[in-house]
Amino acid sequence: MTRVHPTAVVAPDARLGEGVVVGPYAVIEEGVEIGPGTVIGPHVVIHSGVRIGAKNRIHAHAVIGDQPQDLSYDGAPTRVEIGDENVIREGVTIHRATRPDRPTRVGSRCFLMAYSHVGHDCQVGDDVILTNGVLLGGHVVIEDRAVLGGGVGVHQFARVGRLAMVGALVKVTQDVLPFMLVEGKPARHYRLNTVGLRRAGVNGERYRALEQAFRALRAGKGLNGVPLTPEVAHLKAFLEAPTKRGITGFVR
Repeated sequence: MTRVHPTAVVAPDARLGEGVVVGPYAVIEEGVEIGPGTVIGPHVVIHSGVRIGAKNRIHAHAVIGDQPQDLSYDGAPTRVEIGDENVIREGVTIHRATRPDRPTRVGSRCFLMAYSHVGHDCQVGDDVILTNGVLLGGHVVIEDRAVLGGGVGVHQFARVGRLAMVGALVKVTQDVLPFMLVEGKPARHYRLNTVGLRRAGVNGERYRALEQAFRALRAGKGLNGVPLTPEVAHLKAFLEAPTKRGITGFVR
């Protein structure tokens, strides 16, 4: 059964799935869609143009779907799409896109910790962790299973690859390669994300191929001659994809 606290303000045409809970003083605007089993905490604001999947938990004072912080935004009706089973902690902000044809997206099973920010037009994959205070500028891409440490700031249009890990308080101004660990000021690729890869079941020949790829890239060479495992193929595709920011350097 859907439960809405008497102090909450829910637009008549908002669509709430079975078992949705809306806490005190929450505001849900016109046209919002919320999937079954999602829990909306107190003082949460969900603006028009937001679609949220099933079994999400959204904590107090989160704001989802407010206008993009972009001076070129013309007021068009744009969107945010959020998948299933995410945890969105207190004070998180997720801004809607600048264009109607491509919503800001957050995938499924992500953990967005307190006061993290997802800027307009961002594309956040599945199983991503944004630790407290992470700031994603507009148009940032975060691939599946990436982990960003507390206070990380990511420049507009930068990409963070699958299963990458960025250490706390790092300023990311260029793309972070998949499967790698980035630390330092300025940010640099230090080594493979060993723990994350082990947890993902990447071991044996697949892990050794990534080690070979890391050494080749650190030496300024290409990936020719590196065994084309699924991970190396993904790394190669990431490197060949268009980039607006370039690639983060390596520790020498």
